[in-house]
Amino acid sequence: KDVPAVWAKLYKEYLGVEVPNDRDGCLQDSHWSGGAFGYFPSYALGSAYGAQMLRRMEQDVDVWGAAAKGDLTPITAWLREKVHQYGGLMEPADVVKNACGDFSAEDYIQYLTRKYTELYGL
Repeated sequence: KDVPAVWAKLYKEYLGVEVPNDRDGCLQDSHWSGGAFGYFPSYALGSAYGAQMLRRMEQDVDVWGAAAKGDLTPITAWLREKVHQYGGLMEPADVVKNACGDFSAEDYIQYLTRKYTELYGL
């Protein structure tokens, strides 16, 4: 019962952000309210895997040209060939290695740099 008040207090103290309501505060993620706090590392890993797959896909497919035309066919074909067909047959790390080679944080760093440079005009 104290979580919403403590959340709002610490959010303001640590980040300088006023929490307008519980939905945008302590309940902003369904995993938290369910007690599943360990999901955020898996989100970060999934994002890093996604960045590496995007980099590799860009080498094989005109990703942005196809998306601009509204034609996702080459993108979904690449994903089917490199990722989706393996479903539960392989561990995620093995799917990424099979599709992209050895995992590298460098692709994720480049992705984040590009994303936030464009987003915030840095």
